[in-house]
Amino acid sequence: MRERLPALTALLLLAALVAGTWWAAHYTHSTVELDPPRRYTHEPDSWANDFVMLRTDEQGIAVNRLEGRFMQHYPDDDSYHVDAATALVKQKQNPLTTATADLAIMDDAGQRIQMIGNAYVHRQPDTKGDRFSIRSDQLTIYVDEDKITTDRPAVIINGPNTLQGIGVEYDNTSRQLQVHRNAQVTLTPAQPPPAPLKFFFCYSLFCLVLFLYRCSPNPPSLIL
Repeated sequence: MRERLPALTALLLLAALVAGTWWAAHYTHSTVELDPPRRYTHEPDSWANDFVMLRTDEQGIAVNRLEGRFMQHYPDDDSYHVDAATALVKQKQNPLTTATADLAIMDDAGQRIQMIGNAYVHRQPDTKGDRFSIRSDQLTIYVDEDKITTDRPAVIINGPNTLQGIGVEYDNTSRQLQVHRNAQVTLTPAQPPPAPLKFFFCYSLFCLVLFLYRCSPNPPSLIL
């Protein structure tokens, strides 16, 4: 029995040590207030001057570019607010689209860009050379879908024609344009050829007729 007494004593001391450690940890967690989880507020955590961001697809091909005079990043919604912004969007074989605004907000992992204040979107001319543009006080660009929408009044210019309305959806892939309400279309007729061109054409025709008349062996009567 005496031989087992040191072992039993050591075992009891070890058990007491474990119990004391557990009690101390439990007491600490129950009485000491831990730091609460961090709360994200809509305050910028980073900023930059002369900001430029380039986004690429899985193949490393540039999809869109956003640049501006001053940028602020907000961690609560992972958005970028860019002053005096210019955005360029290029998807697959679609024409290049360029947008400008007083303020741009890019969020949703770069898939959405809101152009706010004097928003203007210009599409590169097509094979016919016709220009296409949308102007409004706010435009939203969906980069991956290559679409432009707004629920505000907008002015659309397609070639020589002008369309005004409230609420616009434009698909740059299918080239389909939808105006929700109050649509007004202004059609511009084809311009006649300028006066110098008409004069040159008439003069050339007159010289040709006169030349044929003089070269003819039996010239007919010609009244000039």
